[in-house]
This record gives sequence, C-alpha cells and structure tokens, in this order.
Amino acid sequence: MQWKGRRQSSNVEDRRGQSRPVGAAGLAPAALRFLPMLLRSKRGRVILFGGIALVIGARMMGVDVLSLLGGAGGAVATAPVQSSPANDEAKAFVSVVLADTEDTWRAIFAAQGRQYREPTLVLFSNSVSSACGSASSAVGPFYCPGDQKLYIDLTFFNDLARRYGAPGDFAQAYVVAHEVGHHVQTLLGISQQVRAAGQGRSQAEVNALSVRQELQADCFAGLWGYAANQQRNLLDPGDLEEALRAATAIGDDRLQKEAGRQVVPDSFTHGTSAQRVKWFRMGFENGDFAACDTFAVPNV
Repeated sequence: MQWKGRRQSSNVEDRRGQSRPVGAAGLAPAALRFLPMLLRSKRGRVILFGGIALVIGARMMGVDVLSLLGGAGGAVATAPVQSSPANDEAKAFVSVVLADTEDTWRAIFAAQGRQYREPTLVLFSNSVSSACGSASSAVGPFYCPGDQKLYIDLTFFNDLARRYGAPGDFAQAYVVAHEVGHHVQTLLGISQQVRAAGQGRSQAEVNALSVRQELQADCFAGLWGYAANQQRNLLDPGDLEEALRAATAIGDDRLQKEAGRQVVPDSFTHGTSAQRVKWFRMGFENGDFAACDTFAVPNV
C-alpha cells in the first residue's frame, strides 16, 4: 500500500502500556475510610484479614483480584506507553487506514443525504476495558457499539502473518476496515435490527444472522478498498491477494478444521472462507453500497 506520508486520523486513542483499571487502584483509598470500623469488631477483623488472605493467595496463583474487581467498563490508569520504531510505524499505518476509511464513508453517507460520525480507534496491549466490558488480546480486534470505538492490540498483526499465514499491509488494512464496517452498521441501525431479529430465535438462527452481519462488514471493507484503489491509487500489485488470504484464513470452517474440531455450519458466526472472500470481492469489485445487502439474498 502507498500509505506513507498520507493523512493520519486524529481519532486514535493510544492506551498501550496501560494495564490496571482505575477501579482497582481506587479501591485502596475507599477501603481506608472503613478500616477503623472494621478493626473495632471481631466480624470486621475476620472480613478484613480474610480479604487480605484472598488477595495474597490469588496473586500467588497468578490472579489479580483487584483488577477483576476493577471490572468491565472502567477507565484505565495512565502508564507510560512502551513504544518502539516498529510499534510507532504500525500506529502510523492504522491511523492512515482509519483516516482513509473516514474519507470513504463520509462520501458514501453524503451521497445518501446522511452525515458520517467517525469512530475512535483504541490501541491497547494485553487487555482493555470498553463499554462492552473487559477483553484480552486473545479476542482479537473488535468493535464496541456501546462507545462506538474499535479496539486492537497491534501484536494481532504478527499473529495474522505467522499463525494465519496472511502477511502484508493490505491484510492488516482489511482487518481495520472490517471493524469500521461494524461501526457503519451501528450508525445505520443494522446492528440494532439484527439484535432485535435474534430475540426468541434458536442459537442456530442467531448464528445465521451473525454470519450475514459479518459478511456485510466484509463487503463494507471491500467498499473502502474499492475507493482506496480507484479514487486514491493506494494499492500496490498483490495487495488484493493479501486481503483475500486474510479473509480465507479467518473463515469459520477453516478455523474449526485447524483447531481439530468437526466443522459444524450451524455454529458459524462469521462465515466460511469462501463466503468471506466472496463478499469482500463484492464490495471491492463493484464499489456499490447496495450490493452489500447480505440480508436481502436467500443464500450468502
């Protein structure tokens, strides 16, 4: 991709190096206010020293109870961000990709008489708190409709290349653009409609709705790729193949096979490798927003 030197989005929040929720750090001052009262009674002393023993024992087993008590949705305490030239370049890259998605979706929304509201991209390391709860890096990149933010640990790109066999900057850009696609679905009310449609349905039916939603996000990522390629000439030869390798690598059927599990279509939530490739291509080759209506076709 021809991304260097291009505009970077200002909607990037760097939380790398931040590890403990404020709620956990804030427990100590709050507890001190009740310390004299606890010490005055036998029951209070049992509670106090029992709690201390629980924390110490848990820490010996590698569990940070205070972090757990700090919990989901809390802000995180500020700590120095450990950066490196590689990390800084990765941050610059995703900032450029985010900026380019902003340009693309602003134009698409304007053509529909709408105004695009830009999401925030949160960079984190190891774990993060969002309006959707706490998450570790193991969940991979995700979008939270509760705060309209995208979350990504940049080390995921190493996994994408080494574990999933999908290296390349456009493969990484596809990941960001897919999560932006979920933001678009939230702005348009699609995500809310999907949740409402799933009420009272069987798990297989809910999963089928999820597949259509994820494939539409793939198609929306393709729409961005179309604009980046046709309108701004950002792509290099081979970039499309990088994105298609990534789409193939994270298909539900392939992931289940690689995990040594039986392939169970009713359990799919994101779509097969072939479906993900198909719908990314749909957006990339047509550049037509209407072509991304995965809910209007009988078979995806």
